[in-house]
Amino acid sequence: MSEPTTKPRIFTMSFAKVYPNYVAKAEKKGRTKEEVDEIIRWLTGYSQAELEAHLEKGTDIETFLTQAPRPNPNRQLITGVICGIRVETIEDPIMREIRYMDKLIDELAKGKPMDKILRS
Repeated sequence: MSEPTTKPRIFTMSFAKVYPNYVAKAEKKGRTKEEVDEIIRWLTGYSQAELEAHLEKGTDIETFLTQAPRPNPNRQLITGVICGIRVETIEDPIMREIRYMDKLIDELAKGKPMDKILRS
């Protein structure tokens, strides 16, 4: 099986470039950076210090997600549409993880309670 020659551009983008957009989207709707961080930590298993280290290092999104220490098993419960695509039907595992994160930040911005966002 041969690898596709080009990855989606988002995979090679620095997570530190995308992260401020997540925070801005949340804050615009009265939510906090701390809630964004909590969502990312829940999804990936990174500690706050590890998350901040990746932001400082400028780790690309693909590496950030594939090296996540403890991806939350409940992330499979994330369903719905983001960017016109059902997240549960996305075949590429990295793109699915990106869309999971997008979906959770969307839910935060829409005012959903944290316990519902974190599938508790």
